[in-house]
Amino acid sequence: MRILNARDRGFFLALFLFPLLIISCSTVNPKDAIYFNTLAAGKIATNTPIPESLIQSNDLLSISINSLNPTASAIFNTTATAASGTLVGADGYIYIPILGNVKAIGVTKSQLAATITKELLDKKLLVDPIVTIRFLNFRVTVLGEVNNPTVIPVPSEKISLIEAIGAAGDMTFDALRNNVLIIREEGAQKIIERVDLNSNEIFSSPYYYLKANDIVYVEPQKSKIKQTTSRTPQWVPLALTGLSIVFSVATLVFRN
Repeated sequence: MRILNARDRGFFLALFLFPLLIISCSTVNPKDAIYFNTLAAGKIATNTPIPESLIQSNDLLSISINSLNPTASAIFNTTATAASGTLVGADGYIYIPILGNVKAIGVTKSQLAATITKELLDKKLLVDPIVTIRFLNFRVTVLGEVNNPTVIPVPSEKISLIEAIGAAGDMTFDALRNNVLIIREEGAQKIIERVDLNSNEIFSSPYYYLKANDIVYVEPQKSKIKQTTSRTPQWVPLALTGLSIVFSVATLVFRN
Protein backbone atom coordinates (compact mmCIF):
# COMPACT_ATOMS: atom_id res chain seq x y z
CA MET A 1 0.00 0.00 0.00
CA ARG A 2 1.33 3.40 -0.98
CA ILE A 3 1.79 5.86 1.89
CA LEU A 4 0.67 9.36 0.99
CA ASN A 5 3.31 12.01 1.31
CA ALA A 6 2.63 15.48 2.66
CA ARG A 7 1.94 16.91 -0.77
CA ASP A 8 -0.64 14.21 -1.60
CA ARG A 9 -2.31 14.62 1.76
CA GLY A 10 -2.61 18.34 1.12
CA PHE A 11 -4.19 17.68 -2.26
CA PHE A 12 -6.85 15.33 -0.89
CA LEU A 13 -7.52 17.69 2.00
CA ALA A 14 -8.20 20.45 -0.51
CA LEU A 15 -10.62 18.21 -2.41
CA PHE A 16 -12.45 17.47 0.85
CA LEU A 17 -12.64 21.11 1.92
CA PHE A 18 -13.80 22.46 -1.44
CA PRO A 19 -17.46 21.27 -1.12
CA LEU A 20 -17.52 22.58 2.44
CA LEU A 21 -16.31 25.92 1.17
CA ILE A 22 -19.18 26.06 -1.34
CA ILE A 23 -21.73 25.19 1.34
CA SER A 24 -20.33 27.76 3.76
CA CYS A 25 -20.65 30.47 1.13
CA SER A 26 -24.42 30.05 1.07
CA THR A 27 -25.81 33.18 2.70
CA VAL A 28 -29.44 32.07 3.09
CA ASN A 29 -30.41 30.26 6.27
CA PRO A 30 -32.45 27.17 5.22
CA LYS A 31 -34.77 27.78 8.17
CA ASP A 32 -35.75 31.11 6.65
CA ALA A 33 -36.96 29.30 3.52
CA ILE A 34 -39.58 27.30 5.44
CA TYR A 35 -43.14 28.54 5.79
CA PHE A 36 -44.74 28.56 9.25
CA ASN A 37 -41.60 27.26 10.98
CA THR A 38 -43.13 28.12 14.38
CA LEU A 39 -46.27 26.11 13.63
CA ALA A 40 -46.82 23.11 15.90
CA ALA A 41 -49.25 20.24 15.41
CA GLY A 42 -52.75 20.92 16.70
CA LYS A 43 -55.64 23.27 16.07
CA ILE A 44 -55.55 27.03 15.58
CA ALA A 45 -58.57 29.10 16.54
CA THR A 46 -59.21 31.65 13.79
CA ASN A 47 -61.91 34.26 13.56
CA THR A 48 -60.72 35.79 10.32
CA PRO A 49 -63.71 36.96 8.26
CA ILE A 50 -63.45 37.29 4.50
CA PRO A 51 -63.08 41.06 4.04
CA GLU A 52 -65.41 43.02 1.79
CA SER A 53 -63.65 45.23 -0.71
CA LEU A 54 -64.67 48.84 -1.11
CA ILE A 55 -65.90 49.78 -4.56
CA GLN A 56 -63.55 52.12 -6.42
CA SER A 57 -63.64 54.19 -9.57
CA ASN A 58 -63.31 52.11 -12.75
CA ASP A 59 -64.48 48.94 -11.02
CA LEU A 60 -66.64 46.73 -13.20
CA LEU A 61 -69.73 45.40 -11.43
CA SER A 62 -72.32 42.80 -12.25
CA ILE A 63 -75.67 44.07 -10.91
CA SER A 64 -78.72 41.84 -11.03
CA ILE A 65 -82.15 43.10 -9.87
CA ASN A 66 -84.95 40.57 -9.48
CA SER A 67 -88.36 40.34 -7.85
CA LEU A 68 -91.54 38.28 -7.83
CA ASN A 69 -92.52 40.06 -11.03
CA PRO A 70 -89.96 39.14 -13.73
CA THR A 71 -91.52 41.52 -16.24
CA ALA A 72 -91.19 44.50 -13.91
CA SER A 73 -87.63 43.50 -13.03
CA ALA A 74 -86.47 43.11 -16.63
CA ILE A 75 -86.23 46.85 -17.27
CA PHE A 76 -83.47 47.12 -14.64
CA ASN A 77 -81.41 44.38 -16.26
CA THR A 78 -80.57 45.49 -19.79
CA THR A 79 -78.86 43.09 -22.17
CA ALA A 80 -75.85 45.38 -22.61
CA THR A 81 -75.34 45.69 -18.86
CA ALA A 82 -75.62 41.95 -18.32
CA ALA A 83 -73.04 41.25 -21.03
CA SER A 84 -70.37 43.80 -20.14
CA GLY A 85 -71.15 44.83 -16.59
CA THR A 86 -71.67 48.27 -15.04
CA LEU A 87 -68.64 50.54 -14.89
CA VAL A 88 -68.12 52.77 -11.88
CA GLY A 89 -67.39 56.21 -13.31
CA ALA A 90 -64.54 58.51 -12.37
CA ASP A 91 -67.05 60.47 -10.29
CA GLY A 92 -67.87 57.32 -8.31
CA TYR A 93 -71.42 56.84 -9.66
CA ILE A 94 -73.12 54.06 -11.60
CA TYR A 95 -76.17 54.36 -13.80
CA ILE A 96 -79.22 52.14 -13.27
CA PRO A 97 -82.26 52.40 -15.58
CA ILE A 98 -85.19 54.25 -14.01
CA LEU A 99 -83.23 54.96 -10.81
CA GLY A 100 -80.59 57.06 -12.58
CA ASN A 101 -77.17 57.73 -11.03
CA VAL A 102 -76.35 55.97 -7.77
CA LYS A 103 -73.20 56.61 -5.76
CA ALA A 104 -71.08 53.45 -5.53
CA ILE A 105 -67.56 54.53 -4.62
CA GLY A 106 -66.33 53.95 -1.09
CA VAL A 107 -68.96 51.38 -0.09
CA THR A 108 -69.09 47.58 -0.11
CA LYS A 109 -71.22 45.46 -2.42
CA SER A 110 -73.71 44.73 0.35
CA GLN A 111 -74.00 48.42 1.20
CA LEU A 112 -74.60 49.35 -2.43
CA ALA A 113 -77.17 46.56 -2.75
CA ALA A 114 -78.96 47.92 0.33
CA THR A 115 -79.00 51.44 -1.18
CA ILE A 116 -80.46 50.21 -4.48
CA THR A 117 -83.04 48.08 -2.67
CA LYS A 118 -84.16 51.06 -0.59
CA GLU A 119 -84.48 53.23 -3.70
CA LEU A 120 -86.64 50.61 -5.42
CA LEU A 121 -88.90 50.29 -2.39
CA ASP A 122 -89.15 54.02 -1.68
CA LYS A 123 -90.16 54.72 -5.28
CA LYS A 124 -92.46 51.67 -5.28
CA LEU A 125 -90.87 50.31 -8.41
CA LEU A 126 -90.63 46.69 -7.26
CA VAL A 127 -92.07 44.52 -4.51
CA ASP A 128 -89.53 42.57 -2.46
CA PRO A 129 -86.59 43.30 -4.79
CA ILE A 130 -83.47 41.14 -4.62
CA VAL A 131 -80.27 42.96 -5.62
CA THR A 132 -77.14 40.91 -6.29
CA ILE A 133 -73.79 42.58 -6.96
CA ARG A 134 -70.45 41.01 -7.90
CA PHE A 135 -67.06 42.30 -8.98
CA LEU A 136 -66.12 41.43 -12.54
CA ASN A 137 -62.58 42.77 -12.16
CA PHE A 138 -61.56 41.27 -8.80
CA ARG A 139 -57.82 40.68 -9.08
CA VAL A 140 -54.64 40.76 -7.00
CA THR A 141 -51.05 41.35 -8.07
CA VAL A 142 -48.02 39.40 -6.80
CA LEU A 143 -44.54 40.81 -7.45
CA GLY A 144 -40.95 40.34 -6.31
CA GLU A 145 -39.21 37.12 -5.28
CA VAL A 146 -41.76 34.68 -6.69
CA ASN A 147 -41.24 32.32 -9.58
CA ASN A 148 -43.99 33.82 -11.72
CA PRO A 149 -44.90 37.45 -10.90
CA THR A 150 -48.44 37.88 -12.14
CA VAL A 151 -51.86 39.50 -11.92
CA ILE A 152 -54.37 36.94 -10.64
CA PRO A 153 -58.06 37.20 -11.59
CA VAL A 154 -60.33 35.96 -8.79
CA PRO A 155 -63.85 35.17 -10.08
CA SER A 156 -64.86 33.72 -6.69
CA GLU A 157 -63.85 37.00 -4.96
CA LYS A 158 -62.09 34.97 -2.28
CA ILE A 159 -58.34 34.37 -2.16
CA SER A 160 -55.89 34.06 0.70
CA LEU A 161 -52.34 35.39 0.72
CA ILE A 162 -51.05 31.81 0.64
CA GLU A 163 -53.19 30.96 -2.39
CA ALA A 164 -52.01 34.09 -4.21
CA ILE A 165 -48.35 33.23 -3.63
CA GLY A 166 -49.02 29.68 -4.80
CA ALA A 167 -50.69 30.98 -7.96
CA ALA A 168 -47.55 33.06 -8.60
CA GLY A 169 -45.41 29.93 -8.60
CA ASP A 170 -44.40 30.09 -4.91
CA MET A 171 -41.56 32.15 -3.45
CA THR A 172 -37.98 31.66 -4.56
CA PHE A 173 -35.36 30.37 -2.14
CA ASP A 174 -34.04 33.94 -1.78
CA ALA A 175 -37.43 35.38 -0.72
CA LEU A 176 -37.84 37.15 2.61
CA ARG A 177 -40.72 35.20 4.10
CA ASN A 178 -41.01 37.06 7.39
CA ASN A 179 -41.66 40.51 5.93
CA VAL A 180 -44.12 40.22 3.01
CA LEU A 181 -45.50 43.59 1.95
CA ILE A 182 -49.20 44.12 1.19
CA ILE A 183 -50.44 47.36 -0.40
CA ARG A 184 -54.19 47.90 -0.13
CA GLU A 185 -56.39 50.72 -1.39
CA GLU A 186 -59.07 51.93 0.98
CA GLY A 187 -60.95 54.88 -0.45
CA ALA A 188 -58.52 57.70 -1.16
CA GLN A 189 -55.64 56.20 0.81
CA LYS A 190 -53.24 53.29 0.52
CA ILE A 191 -52.64 51.02 3.50
CA ILE A 192 -49.20 49.43 3.86
CA GLU A 193 -48.91 46.26 5.95
CA ARG A 194 -46.21 43.65 6.45
CA VAL A 195 -46.90 40.05 7.46
CA ASP A 196 -44.71 37.19 8.66
CA LEU A 197 -45.22 33.88 6.88
CA ASN A 198 -42.85 32.18 9.32
CA SER A 199 -45.37 32.72 12.11
CA ASN A 200 -48.67 30.96 12.72
CA GLU A 201 -50.16 34.39 13.52
CA ILE A 202 -50.73 34.83 9.79
CA PHE A 203 -53.83 32.63 10.07
CA SER A 204 -55.55 35.16 12.34
CA SER A 205 -54.29 38.24 10.50
CA PRO A 206 -56.84 40.56 8.84
CA TYR A 207 -54.55 40.36 5.81
CA TYR A 208 -54.76 36.58 5.49
CA TYR A 209 -57.55 37.07 2.94
CA LEU A 210 -56.81 39.57 0.21
CA LYS A 211 -59.10 42.27 -1.14
CA ALA A 212 -59.67 43.36 -4.72
CA ASN A 213 -56.69 45.23 -6.21
CA ASP A 214 -54.33 44.24 -3.38
CA ILE A 215 -50.63 44.21 -4.30
CA VAL A 216 -48.34 41.62 -2.69
CA TYR A 217 -44.60 42.31 -2.85
CA VAL A 218 -42.10 39.67 -1.72
CA GLU A 219 -38.74 41.18 -0.89
CA PRO A 220 -35.41 39.38 -1.51
CA GLN A 221 -33.05 38.41 1.29
CA LYS A 222 -30.50 41.10 2.11
CA SER A 223 -27.76 38.69 1.09
CA LYS A 224 -29.17 38.53 -2.46
CA ILE A 225 -29.38 42.33 -2.64
CA LYS A 226 -25.76 42.56 -1.53
CA GLN A 227 -24.76 39.91 -4.05
CA THR A 228 -26.62 41.67 -6.87
CA THR A 229 -25.25 45.13 -6.12
CA SER A 230 -21.69 44.05 -5.32
CA ARG A 231 -19.06 44.82 -7.93
CA THR A 232 -17.44 41.43 -7.32
CA PRO A 233 -19.96 38.56 -7.73
CA GLN A 234 -19.94 35.86 -5.05
CA TRP A 235 -18.94 33.19 -7.56
CA VAL A 236 -15.57 34.85 -8.22
CA PRO A 237 -13.87 33.57 -5.00
CA LEU A 238 -15.29 30.09 -5.67
CA ALA A 239 -14.02 30.13 -9.24
CA LEU A 240 -10.55 31.21 -8.09
CA THR A 241 -10.51 28.43 -5.50
CA GLY A 242 -11.55 25.89 -8.13
CA LEU A 243 -8.84 27.05 -10.48
CA SER A 244 -6.30 26.78 -7.68
CA ILE A 245 -7.25 23.15 -7.07
CA VAL A 246 -7.12 22.35 -10.79
CA PHE A 247 -3.64 23.90 -10.92
CA SER A 248 -2.53 21.78 -7.96
CA VAL A 249 -3.81 18.60 -9.64
CA ALA A 250 -2.05 19.47 -12.87
CA THR A 251 1.20 20.07 -10.95
CA LEU A 252 0.95 16.65 -9.29
CA VAL A 253 0.29 14.91 -12.58
CA PHE A 254 3.19 16.44 -14.46
CA ARG A 255 5.67 15.95 -11.62
CA ASN A 256 4.98 12.19 -11.27
